[in-house]
Amino acid sequence: MALRSLLFVPGDDVRKLAGGARHGADALILDLEDSVAPARKAEARRMVADALCAPRIPGLQLLVRINALQSGLAAADLEAVLAARPDGLMLPKGDPQCLAELDALLRPLEARAGLTVGSLPVIVLATETARGVFTVGQFAGVSGRLRGLSWGNEDLAAELGAVNRGRDGLYEDTFRLARSLCVLGAAAAGVDAIDGACMDFHDLEAFARECQDGRRGGFVGKLAIHPAQVPLINATFTPTEAEVQWARRIVAAFAGHPELGVVGIDGKVIDRPHLRLAERLLARL
Repeated sequence: MALRSLLFVPGDDVRKLAGGARHGADALILDLEDSVAPARKAEARRMVADALCAPRIPGLQLLVRINALQSGLAAADLEAVLAARPDGLMLPKGDPQCLAELDALLRPLEARAGLTVGSLPVIVLATETARGVFTVGQFAGVSGRLRGLSWGNEDLAAELGAVNRGRDGLYEDTFRLARSLCVLGAAAAGVDAIDGACMDFHDLEAFARECQDGRRGGFVGKLAIHPAQVPLINATFTPTEAEVQWARRIVAAFAGHPELGVVGIDGKVIDRPHLRLAERLLARL
């Protein structure tokens, strides 16, 4: 099942670490990067490791966003948390070369921690740099641990010296391009496309529209920076009963006539791309 909602939790905030599990997210991202001040990195590593060692809630995945490889802090992050067995990692400011480097870093650490080498999943924030935008379509075959691509706009805006949203609240052209390329790059790599975070957690009506737009565009989940966003994400990225029934009818129709490339349902022509779409939807259940 694809992760619908992934809620960021600051790695050095005891209260939020303890309470994050109550909000209904599919995954918590225990953050060692942007939400933690430089002077608090070591303390955050200890607190995240403790949170990972605490009793787990069934079905809730605990991921760790490490610092970017370019920062020089990622190796210490991995040393601190890997033995506590996170369910996965998030790699910020990532590109295919960074993913390959992370894969090489992880292998001896996995072996030392008693984990199957190559098993720890990674989600890459793939458009936080201009280089990342240009290489987001090149992840296929880099590492078998890649599970998803997401996109970031705040770091990209800082690198460009740009504003990511217009006065209407919608993304400017450069950031719409990055968002679209993330979906295409994920499809090319055969992994999940996860929509980026919205920093405005007050305007939930606009946030709901952004979720719906993301789902229509091919994303299967979305990052959250506030608990209030989680229910809207879950509602949007959960297939409706009508969608599920439609997908099952398509799969059943082709299963009953495997020799056909086209079938008719309710007066509509349904062909093999519709079958693939139906199968993808059912795989998310």
